[in-house]
Amino acid sequence: MRSFVELRQVLEQAARRIASAGALLIGAGAGMGVDSGLPDFRGPEGFWRAYPPFRGRRFEEMANPRWFRHDPHLAWGFYGHRLQLYRETEPHAGFGILLRWARQVPGGAFVFTSNIDGHFQRAGFSPLQVVECHGSIHHLQCVEPCSAHIWSSEEVQLEIDPETFRAADPLPRCPRCGGLARPNVLMFNDYHWVPDRTAGQQQRYRRWLRSVPEPLVAIELGAGSAVPTVRREMERRTPLLVRINPREAEVPPPGIGIPCGALEALRQIDAVLGGCDPQEE
Repeated sequence: MRSFVELRQVLEQAARRIASAGALLIGAGAGMGVDSGLPDFRGPEGFWRAYPPFRGRRFEEMANPRWFRHDPHLAWGFYGHRLQLYRETEPHAGFGILLRWARQVPGGAFVFTSNIDGHFQRAGFSPLQVVECHGSIHHLQCVEPCSAHIWSSEEVQLEIDPETFRAADPLPRCPRCGGLARPNVLMFNDYHWVPDRTAGQQQRYRRWLRSVPEPLVAIELGAGSAVPTVRREMERRTPLLVRINPREAEVPPPGIGIPCGALEALRQIDAVLGGCDPQEE
């Protein structure tokens, strides 16, 4: 555990780095949503607390496209409940802090997230400046898939049994072939995910990276090492990384690790930024 003085010094270093940034790259994993009240499914006990009927199964087992073929009512119970949860949950105040910082730096910001909840867009970030590397639960595709068509899940309203987490008919259907639809989300062992929407986001992201003013500073929030997609992307793009994670804050130098939750760290850095001199780092 860091002492109060050590933590204060790290927060001040992070604030100076952000204040001097030419552009911000924001990386976010499941831990970013915890302060909004969303589960992060860390370990089997965390998953079972969120979904008691699935006790004995792992998150990786349920987040698998095979259920849409073998038990579609169970599959849509699991994903339909998550869709409703993400719709009903408000993004926490940390999203607003990041958005304000993004508007203050010369090159703006881009978000790279493994989260499928759409909360960065809900918080005011432009959809044109977000990469959802695992897709989005707010979009659908055909289970087969019969085509590369991706459409909004806005009209999906499911009745889900709270005891069994099974969805009742009618289940979402593909408008092209009439077959079963599924979320446009990259699941485990998923060979039928339609990547076109995310590929378009990736193209815009690469163009942005080629044009942003230096220095590029990355802020990573709640991205664990179990699925290291976000962590690797942040480390790959810039050594000037601020990693915020209560359990896995270790970072290669000259990165800065802050062992706090996302909202707590963002609020404390924002408070320091009020009197920060960007020339001091």
